[in-house]
Amino acid sequence: MPEFVDDHGVTIVYDVHEAATEPRGVVHLLHGVGEHAGRYAQVIEALTAAGFAVYADDHRGHGRTGMKQHGSAAKLGRLGPGGLRAALAAVDRMGRIIQTQRVGLPIILLGHSWGSFLAQMLLNDHPRRYSGLILSGSALRTPTGLNAGRLNAPWHGPGADGLEWLSTDSRVWRAFHSDPLTTSEPLLKLFGPLDAARLYGRPRKGLAQEAGKDLPVLLMVGGDDPVGGPRSVHRLAKDYRERAGFGDVTTRVYPDARHEIFNDASWPQARADLIAWLERRYPAR
Repeated sequence: MPEFVDDHGVTIVYDVHEAATEPRGVVHLLHGVGEHAGRYAQVIEALTAAGFAVYADDHRGHGRTGMKQHGSAAKLGRLGPGGLRAALAAVDRMGRIIQTQRVGLPIILLGHSWGSFLAQMLLNDHPRRYSGLILSGSALRTPTGLNAGRLNAPWHGPGADGLEWLSTDSRVWRAFHSDPLTTSEPLLKLFGPLDAARLYGRPRKGLAQEAGKDLPVLLMVGGDDPVGGPRSVHRLAKDYRERAGFGDVTTRVYPDARHEIFNDASWPQARADLIAWLERRYPAR
């Protein structure tokens, strides 16, 4: 497992998955809160089979990084010294490592949930570094667009598991509960109110001009996703068109899926949409 040490002395663990063929691009994958990159094995398999190398780290406080950082699973999900700003700086360092190691290849950000918010922030800060943006389970990062509260409220009741909001598939809930590198503690409790508020923001004006290209954007969301849902994601798409100035913005809604479209009945269609979108925009070399 490759790793690097961030500015606060925290060791960040990451994986590099090589493309099955001559690589046509690199995907920088960013996972969500309370989980880790290992939960994206089937997504990574689809990407590498299609000719994309994948770099995926376990973020600050999470997964293998969190275990090294905290020494036990009891504090998984807590970001530690520097909080959200340090977590963002660490994924920025991951981006710089990719740039150095994969010169000449387009770098595409793929972020899910909290990872999608980090991806939005990275693109705001470094529009020239990236050649594409894919967001899953995302939202417009405003108080009216992003729900960080009681995500399982629509399924609350006697006998509720508590993770129904993730997927319609109960096997996903059981796997999450049994995974020693996950935590179901809510974001607000893990991050605290100050860092939770730092998640707010919008696509910066004029990003297309700064990027020097019409950077393509793909937004994928479950129709029953309580984090943002289709309405919030359509508003985000509008921002990427009208504020950022991007012309190639695609939204895909999976009507019966919940938050994790890659771990729901939507997966076969989401996989087909993801790979088709990538192959049209990043041709084989």
